[in-house]
Amino acid sequence: MPRFGLALALMGLLVLGGCMQATLSPTSSAVLTPRDRQLLANPPYARATIPEQFQRHIVDYTRREQPGTILVDTDHRYLYYVLPGGKAVRYGVAVGEEAMAWSGVATVGRMQEWPDWIPTPEIQARLGPYPKRVHGGAANPLGARALYLYEGNKDTLYRIHGTNQPEYIGQAISSGCIRMTNEDVVDLYNRVKPGTTVVVLPPSRNASAGLFGRS
Repeated sequence: MPRFGLALALMGLLVLGGCMQATLSPTSSAVLTPRDRQLLANPPYARATIPEQFQRHIVDYTRREQPGTILVDTDHRYLYYVLPGGKAVRYGVAVGEEAMAWSGVATVGRMQEWPDWIPTPEIQARLGPYPKRVHGGAANPLGARALYLYEGNKDTLYRIHGTNQPEYIGQAISSGCIRMTNEDVVDLYNRVKPGTTVVVLPPSRNASAGLFGRS
């Protein structure tokens, strides 16, 4: 490859690679409810050290989505909440395994704090047996919050939610849903409202989308 072309390719990788000069966004306990503090104080799972690139950051955002939009960059395992002024909050996430990953445009049709989990028949067949309903709590796979993704009036059965397995943030490991740390999903939940647009980019198309700049 000519040197000029190689240089352009490397610059593109730097831009797409996750905004490494981003500003770390501190966690605020002010957004946690008393129930949050109680359930998260001694969670029934091992605490995980999240790599810095998957911790919450404020970053430049150069795409055209309107402020208030959620965008999921499947390839790089990031979720962006678009802010005014060309900025976004970037969270590290776990995404669906390739065969089960969902992509498209949806809206937040419903929101729930400490939701119950009702395993689908497919989940029961593939990973079960589970109880028909797992009540909300720190051991629940949906974690502290869930955003239910709808297409029109139809529930897609995909969610953005917390997790009781924070060690998998940054990986493609889920059954299709978007997992966040419980602290991050609480932060996101407090920013969004029903009707929020959610864009989930399909794998391997993100590199052509002209993604995100650095802060």
